[in-house]
Amino acid sequence: MAIERRPLREQIRDELMDRLTRGEFAAGTDVNEAVLAAELGVSRTPLREALIALAGEGVLESNQGRGFRFAPVSRTEFRELVAIVAALESLALESSDPAHLRTIAPRLLDLAQGFPDQVATHATVDRRDDEWHGLLLSGCSNERLIDLLTRVKAGMRRYENLVVAEDEPVARESEEHCEIARRLLEDDLPGAITALRANWVGGMERMLAHIPAE
Repeated sequence: MAIERRPLREQIRDELMDRLTRGEFAAGTDVNEAVLAAELGVSRTPLREALIALAGEGVLESNQGRGFRFAPVSRTEFRELVAIVAALESLALESSDPAHLRTIAPRLLDLAQGFPDQVATHATVDRRDDEWHGLLLSGCSNERLIDLLTRVKAGMRRYENLVVAEDEPVARESEEHCEIARRLLEDDLPGAITALRANWVGGMERMLAHIPAE
């Protein structure tokens, strides 16, 4: 792991999330701190700080005083996470500069229409979706809100990485994104927020098909 000029615990946290994305960790498995510390070439202290941060994001959970484990997947928890993300993104959109939203609306529509394939690999859909939502919220100046949103999304991303392989074909409803962009083009912010919430609900239902029932 390359050492950068930022807190070591943050670098370790990002490395663990990258490994999770690559499917190197399974839900419900214990974290072997000694092995991880040796692999990363770090001491146990910054590693534990990173693990505590991931536990706060819902990626890990305390294993009855015996360390940490990767949290198991739950349809109920995933629904709750999606509800939180939808509410936070709606708030971020509502608090964005209206002039900025009018400026980016054509680009949002172009991005949505420029990806006509209804089925693509999960990794491709995920990357395009991140790009689109990042642009949508680029006018929100509330840094605390964006930080909170990023953290909650990390917990939700765990589900996508654990239950859907990167190369697995998945459906992408570009029309949902088009509808949000059209509403913004019409200066209909309430309509755009309603469409945004519908987008998250639709994505949730598609993902739930991959998550085993409790």
